[in-house]
Amino acid sequence: MLRRLLIMRGALFTVALFGSAACILQAQTTPATSLLVLAKRDSSLAIVDPTTLKVVARVPAGPDPHEVVASLDGRFAFISNYGFGAYNTLSVVDLVAQKVLPPIDLGALRGPHGLMFAAGKVYFTAEVNKVIGRYDPATGKIDWVLGTGQNRTHMILVSKALDRIFTSNTVSASVSIIEKNAGGLGPGGPPGAAPNRPNGAGTPIGPGIPDWNETVVAVGRGSEGFDVSPDGKELWVANAQDGTISIIEISSKRVTRTLDANVPRANRLKFTPDGKFVFVSSLGGADLAVFDAGSRAEFKRVKLGTGAAGILMQPDGSRAYVACSPDNYVAVIDLKTLETIGRIDAGREPDGLAWATRQ
Repeated sequence: MLRRLLIMRGALFTVALFGSAACILQAQTTPATSLLVLAKRDSSLAIVDPTTLKVVARVPAGPDPHEVVASLDGRFAFISNYGFGAYNTLSVVDLVAQKVLPPIDLGALRGPHGLMFAAGKVYFTAEVNKVIGRYDPATGKIDWVLGTGQNRTHMILVSKALDRIFTSNTVSASVSIIEKNAGGLGPGGPPGAAPNRPNGAGTPIGPGIPDWNETVVAVGRGSEGFDVSPDGKELWVANAQDGTISIIEISSKRVTRTLDANVPRANRLKFTPDGKFVFVSSLGGADLAVFDAGSRAEFKRVKLGTGAAGILMQPDGSRAYVACSPDNYVAVIDLKTLETIGRIDAGREPDGLAWATRQ
């Protein structure tokens, strides 16, 4: 299929040619609040109107796109080009102009996967190098890298206070809890700040240089999808090979319970915004598993297709979106009834999902 862009009377049109037939579709303006869906097999990003559940634009997302995050102002999307270590770029999309921008070259850091946008910067994992890194869009540079020492550091979550970073490490069957040293300045400390001495003694690390402590917590095999409870007290991680869920008490940094959850090939795990339920998707089954966070018991199984991957909670707590990758659609779930209420045809093999709210 040949695609080209035409400007006609000030409006943007996409022309798709299928043999001798031509279909002209007028592109729609990006909504102020948008759902972003990566279609891995199409190497594209779909911009979706969450009110109508319709795709308003599709933009190239680079090779093997897996995860996507939006900037805090909702104007840009950042996409990890994974390839199991084959690539070293983050794709960038201007969501307002609906166009791809030059990619971010990560240099020697390969296999970027997990992403999070926090305090104006993009945090990412780089599996091949066993590190996490941070990219500053304002300077166009990677301004911080920290090793985990774990195999396949896959997903990442940064606390609101920027004092804790969590990663799941799939092959090492572990979760890393990375905490800012009480005497440290944290990443991006002010220039000229006093040198930091680890534990109050020893050789200064240097002005403005962060000091972090890492704790590795052993969990089940294939640890991948995880989330921290809204109250910040627990971390739940789904273990794809064991089919279990490990619950970590964050204050003690230890596993307090392992649930025999029957979630083989678990892909993602997310708390509902109110902290009441935990959703677990699986690429190996037709159901979305829903657990009661308080009782730690299975509450329900929601029928989907033949497997599911990415999960996204709508910030207002009304809906959840689940990427049914093998079946090429995104399921829309009502968080009050826990029933499927719609679907979005966002492209082939949908996976990474994000929410963008323009400021």
